[in-house]
Amino acid sequence: MNILKWLECPPTTGPKSLILLRLMVGGVFLWEGVLKFVYVNQGVGRFTKLGFPAPKLLANFVGILEIGGGLLLLFGMFTRWICIPFMMEMIVAMISTKIALYLGTSPLPLPPSPPQIGMWGCVA
Repeated sequence: MNILKWLECPPTTGPKSLILLRLMVGGVFLWEGVLKFVYVNQGVGRFTKLGFPAPKLLANFVGILEIGGGLLLLFGMFTRWICIPFMMEMIVAMISTKIALYLGTSPLPLPPSPPQIGMWGCVA
């Protein structure tokens, strides 16, 4: 029962930086959801290459979840509730893509090479 109360009654006070964090995360999820519908290689194509069952249905579901959830985060509504499916989505994304990329077994193309010159080239 305490967890439901925690989910339903978030505090009304806190650091102002949380607003910026919520806007940034909400914007990323909203944009990634839109990209799943705009570019086939970000949605259905990606889910097909990764071997997910029913890639079209799953890509559409995840895209709608990201758009709707991103908007909820941007507007500050049901933020604790929407973070639960977002956490599950991110765990699946890391397991299905990032580990395979790290091990060199991913069916996805490798990311472009990091910059060799300029400000970002010095970071590595």
